[in-house]
Amino acid sequence: MTDLTARDSFAIWTTVSVRYGDLDPNNHVNNGAINQYFEDGRVGFRLQRLTEVAGDTLSGFAVVKFAANYLAPAHYPGDVEIGTVVTRIGSSSYGLGQGVFQDGKCVATAEIVTVQFDPETSKSVALAAPFRRALEAAMGPSAT
Repeated sequence: MTDLTARDSFAIWTTVSVRYGDLDPNNHVNNGAINQYFEDGRVGFRLQRLTEVAGDTLSGFAVVKFAANYLAPAHYPGDVEIGTVVTRIGSSSYGLGQGVFQDGKCVATAEIVTVQFDPETSKSVALAAPFRRALEAAMGPSAT
C-alpha cells in the first residue's frame, strides 16, 4: 500500500499557485479547488510521462473512480505541490495515487482509476505495451 501522505511516495511533481478565488468563506482552499489541483497533477503526470507514448491527448481514457480525503486546510497566498504516482496497472486500467502538499504538509490525498476504452464501441481495451512500460516507470517504491 502506498502512503499518499509521504512525500517520498511520489514519482512526479507539479506545482500550482493558490488563487484567491480558490478560498471558501473560512479563508481555506475549498474542496473544488483541491480537486482541480489533483487534475492539474494528472495533467502534469501525462505531460511528463505519457506524451511520448500517447501523444498530446489521451482520448480513449476515462476516470472511472476518484476518491479524495481532505486532511488539513490549505491557504492563500502560496503554492501547492501535487505528487502523483502509479499504484496499480491492470489489463485495461491503471491506478494513480496523489497527494497535495503545502509548506511540506499533506493537505489532501486522492486515489484514481483510469480505464482505456475504444471510443467507437465504448468497451475497455488492453493497455498497449509502450504505455504499460511508461506507467511501470512511474510506479512508486511501495506500489503493489
